[in-house]
Amino acid sequence: MLKGIDARIGPDLLRALARMGHGDEIVVSDANFPSAAVARHTVAGEELRIDCDAVAALRAILSLLPLDTYEPDPVLTMQVVGDAAAVPAVLAEAAPLLAAQGVRSAALERFAFYERARRGFAVLRTAETRPYGNFILRKGVISA
Repeated sequence: MLKGIDARIGPDLLRALARMGHGDEIVVSDANFPSAAVARHTVAGEELRIDCDAVAALRAILSLLPLDTYEPDPVLTMQVVGDAAAVPAVLAEAAPLLAAQGVRSAALERFAFYERARRGFAVLRTAETRPYGNFILRKGVISA
């Protein structure tokens, strides 16, 4: 454990976050997401784990990771199949956390989300059991 770093962020996740550069993306996935299969295509090559829900994972990650402010939509979520306008409970819970970062999420169709996730830096599987608790975060820069 290290001082000032959320105890849920283990060494593998910390290393991945530190290795990410501006524009790289990390997927924060729920327990139903095919994280191992998708992660095989990422830079990291294997899924990472964090034992908490998706919103707690977002809070921990955002305490260290700046979001990209140069391009639109630094946070992407997965649309509900058959109801693209729906806002699942987990996304509603995450909205104030994202707003505090000065961003809102944009949604991608399910298979477009999977494809985007495969091009990411890493996939972090959470213990989130609520459906559609999936986020893609694009890393920004830390200004002097």
